[in-house]
Amino acid sequence: MHAHHPQPDFIFDVDLEDFDARVIEASKIKPVIVDFWADWCPPCRALTPVLERVARAFEGRLLLAKVEVDEGANMKLAGRYGLKGFPTVLLFIGGEIKGRFSGARAEHWVRDFLEEHGAS
Repeated sequence: MHAHHPQPDFIFDVDLEDFDARVIEASKIKPVIVDFWADWCPPCRALTPVLERVARAFEGRLLLAKVEVDEGANMKLAGRYGLKGFPTVLLFIGGEIKGRFSGARAEHWVRDFLEEHGAS
């Protein structure tokens, strides 16, 4: 088990209550990747650290918002965006969804995805 690094301020948890402010509004200033994940989902547990590494590499030029779908009313957010499986990642830029993908991916794949969708 490696030491748990404190979470930088560009990586944070969001829920139904603060999603619009911390994701949609924030994406008008910087790209935001939203990680919809669940505790019971092994691919989610594989993807989250990959997204965190990518976010750290961007050094704050990109925000990573994590939504635990089983927490509170968060499944409503998954419903709002028509998500079928987890993990699903949405990329918000300028207040709109500019890209999405599902399933665990390698770090280089995620970087390419961000570049292709104008997040870098």
